[in-house]
This record gives sequence, structure tokens and C-alpha cells, in this order.
Amino acid sequence: MKVIQKIVELQNELFSCRKENKSIGLVPTMGALHVGHASLVKQSVKDNDVTVVSVFLNPTQFNDKGDLERYPRTLEADCQLLEACGADFVFAPSVEEIYPKPDHRQFDFPPQSTVMEGAKRPGHFNGVCQVVSRLFYIVHPDKAYFGEKDWQQIAVIKRLVHFIGMNDKLTIVECPIVREADGLAMSSRNMLLTFEERAIAPKIYEALSNSVEFSKTHSVAETHDKVIKDINAIDGLEVEYFDIVDGNTLLEVNTWEAYVVGCITVYCGHTPIRLIDHIKYRG
Repeated sequence: MKVIQKIVELQNELFSCRKENKSIGLVPTMGALHVGHASLVKQSVKDNDVTVVSVFLNPTQFNDKGDLERYPRTLEADCQLLEACGADFVFAPSVEEIYPKPDHRQFDFPPQSTVMEGAKRPGHFNGVCQVVSRLFYIVHPDKAYFGEKDWQQIAVIKRLVHFIGMNDKLTIVECPIVREADGLAMSSRNMLLTFEERAIAPKIYEALSNSVEFSKTHSVAETHDKVIKDINAIDGLEVEYFDIVDGNTLLEVNTWEAYVVGCITVYCGHTPIRLIDHIKYRG
């Protein structure tokens, strides 16, 4: 496995791979890798001849600079995990390498980019699209792998792929969410939880899971209110938002339609740490 910091060096390596007609998979990450990331890398290794994993903490998608400063940075451990997973290249560039000058491009894909996370974190998805499009242009992968924990992000990236004209060259592969044994969705942010916070964080998924059965005999509004009530009743947890939406448009629904998903963000602890999750109700 090679660790590369420079775009030109990575592109030279990939040029040689393409001359041999090798397929290329890309797994974009911000580092602080865990078993969930490993599952994406292993899938790419299985599907492709060559796997590139980017490890880049992208500043343009953080509207809260304190959140950026707190985000874990564990490159050495990340590389050990990636080598064990069979990755071929780790692309770990500096901010100056990715953004040699300020990126003023604006990406807006309503409603997918403007609801939920888009509404609560202004500029977040624009930053995501800036860095992901840069990575797509640099690597030109055949397939790119994203975890379903960031479910809304996948919907936005699919719109991005069409917008930049790569829809006939690039396949977005959605990989199932990976959970801890107690149900907590694996996330790099989990590293920031204290022992006490880690103990209550699984209650988020517990409330979501319980609400699926509840939803079979209750309305969307009743289910929505129950989830918020159950989570907010736990000391140390506070719901930022919980939306029950159409799985395609991401717009809120009032009835149980063919494809319905519940998306939630919860503040955990006193710092606090922002945790996201989702549950499928129908479809």
C-alpha cells in the first residue's frame, strides 16, 4: 500500500493502472476510521482491481469551526487499518493540495441539499460537493463507495454526479450502515464520547427501532412525537431534529407512503457531540 500526498503522484500511479485496464474504486473519508469504513474498503477491494482511499478532513463542509477542531485525527492508525483491508493507495493531501486557491463553486440540489442537515448546517453540503467533486476529478474512479449512515449525503452526491456529467462513467455504491453490538451507528464522532455518553448513545437507535412497530398502528405525526419524547426523556440526549420523509425526495410526509424514512440528529452529552442516524419505516 502506498501513502500519497500529492495529486500528480496519485494520478501518475492511476494512469499506469488504467493502461493495464484495471478498474478503480474510491472510498472518500475524513479519517478517524472504524469498522464501518473498513466495510466500504473491503467492498471496493472485492469489486475493483485497485482501491484508493482518501483521508482528508475537509474544512469547507464544517460550518462550526469548533466541530472541525474537535474532529479526531488518527492518520497512522487509519493507514494500519487500510493496509489490513487491502487498500492499494491512501491519498492524504494537505488542505493546500486540495484547495490551492479558495473554492468559490456553489452546489445546490434542492430539496435533497436544503432539508434536514442542509437546513441545520448552512453550507455543509456545498462543502461536501466541493471536495467530493475534486476527488472524482482527481481519481476518475469507476465506482465510489459511501456508507448509508450518511444517508442524506448519498442523495446529494447522486445529484452531484449527474450535475458534473459523470453519471455514465461513475457508479455510486451504497453500503449498509454498520452498528455496534448495542445498536449505535458507527461514527468517527463516537471517539469523542465520554464513558457516560457512550452508555446512553445507543438509546437513539433503540427509540427509532421501537417506533417502527409503533408506526404500524399510529400516524406519522404520532410516531414523530413519540421518538422525540422518548429520546428527550433520557438525561444527556436532546433531539435537534427528527423528520419522517419520502425516501426519494427527502421531503416530509404526512401519511405512510411506499418509501418512508425517519432521519434524526441528536446532541449527546454536555460538549455536546452531534450524532446522526436513520430508520426505514416503509419500502
